[in-house]
Amino acid sequence: MAHAKIWKIYLSGEIHSNWRDELKEGAKARDLPVTFYAPVTDHDSSDDCGVHILGKEDNKFWHDNKGANMNAIRTRTLMEASDIVVVRFGEKYKQWNAAFDAGYAAALGKALITMHGDDHQHALKEVDAAALAVTETPGQVVDILDYVINGTLK
Repeated sequence: MAHAKIWKIYLSGEIHSNWRDELKEGAKARDLPVTFYAPVTDHDSSDDCGVHILGKEDNKFWHDNKGANMNAIRTRTLMEASDIVVVRFGEKYKQWNAAFDAGYAAALGKALITMHGDDHQHALKEVDAAALAVTETPGQVVDILDYVINGTLK
């Protein structure tokens, strides 16, 4: 099926599971016209990019600040270029960066989809209130993408 539009999807959030791969495989299986963007998902590279490129910092605050600023170049640029932002909140860690990305996406007026389990429902109530869809699985996100792109239910 030929599509006129290639939808750009930014995948934010936890990096300790393969949810991004599941989502990509699901979209590919349905031949959805999508391009996926994501932050750097290698934890050590993301944490240490600033000091690796710009020089060592003795103070951990400035170490983290350099990395966060460098990562923000990628994150902001790709989120701003995206049509839809999907933010996954995992079970293992508190992803403050994911919550920030959700707020940033909402401030940009991006279509926001959140993904998390019931255990985060209360903590994320304000984030979920800004989302156009609240999901629990990559498969649900693929179903949403299929519906909004093709306008039909499977």
